[in-house]
Amino acid sequence: MESLDEKYMRIALELSAKGRPLSPPNPAVGCVMVKDGRVIAEGFTQKAGGHHAEIEALLDAERRGESVEGATAYVTLEPCSHYGRTPPCAKALIEHRLGRVVAAMKDPNPRVAGRGLAMLEAAGIPTACGVLAPEAWESNRGFFTRMTRGTPWVTLKVGASIDGKTALPNGESQWITSEAARADVHRLRSEAGAVMTGVGTVLSDDCRLNARLPGRDPATVRQPLRIVVDSSLRTPPGARVIGEEGCLIACAKADPARRSELELRGAEVVEFPGTDGRVDLRALVGELGRREVNDLLLEAGSELNGSMLALGLVDEIIVYASPMLIGSGRGMWNLGPYEKLAQAERWSYHSVSRIGDDLCIDLRKN
Repeated sequence: MESLDEKYMRIALELSAKGRPLSPPNPAVGCVMVKDGRVIAEGFTQKAGGHHAEIEALLDAERRGESVEGATAYVTLEPCSHYGRTPPCAKALIEHRLGRVVAAMKDPNPRVAGRGLAMLEAAGIPTACGVLAPEAWESNRGFFTRMTRGTPWVTLKVGASIDGKTALPNGESQWITSEAARADVHRLRSEAGAVMTGVGTVLSDDCRLNARLPGRDPATVRQPLRIVVDSSLRTPPGARVIGEEGCLIACAKADPARRSELELRGAEVVEFPGTDGRVDLRALVGELGRREVNDLLLEAGSELNGSMLALGLVDEIIVYASPMLIGSGRGMWNLGPYEKLAQAERWSYHSVSRIGDDLCIDLRKN
């Protein structure tokens, strides 16, 4: 049977999901305050520089006319203990005389790393940690991977027919997947710190890579950094992906004239010289970690998808599989050829669900 701590932490996790489109590069955190068996306050992380979940919950209690003194706070991540973009949340909880604090996980940020819980204990507030920790890790996997290995969580997204084709031989691909699946991709974009594609996709589709949510003006939605992997700077200066703020073009070597054209349009051009005149993808992903990108969504063609997989840079694969048979066409990724099945990389099914007419298959590395 689920304990009371688990019951209230699950509510906090549901709140944290509401913060995912807002919080990057901060983790999305949810907070519930409970007193005498009643939920008296709720909150979740706002955009960077705004209130953390605990402060939102304290403000919610004030709006409701509730006193949080002696209450238990359920937080999906250890309250921060340092001054960053905002003051420390642990200090605010102490000042409001909380009775107990339950965290799902310790914060892996070296600036916190147990200090928030220690600060609360030193002030005489009992704490507990580890309630629904796997679920809490899942909700902020990008933040945790960036803090522990220095690189974002990389999700490769692909929409394909059930026989694994992303387009006809002539490139026609609109639309293989359902409207519901395409809407879900925009949700993924809205939660990502960056979306990346290759120059081939830009040239063939003139994609925008922005997040467009139902009923929301894109101007009101936090937009991810858009990245184009373009070894020799073939991206047209008029490409739509450059037309909005926040576009990085990763090249191997920048021709000065082409660089100038793209930069005049507002793109940032960065060199990542690799072998054979190609972009060093490891260096690029490492730079994104330094830029505080927690989650990188890869929406590319078979060549870039295959290169990222071959280098072991992909953590998760999401396939939107349409009940359509295309036969001859473009594949999801270029890998191999292998001589033996033992050489093939095995992944695990994380989840399989139905979205519209399609299956959404979520794979994770073994």
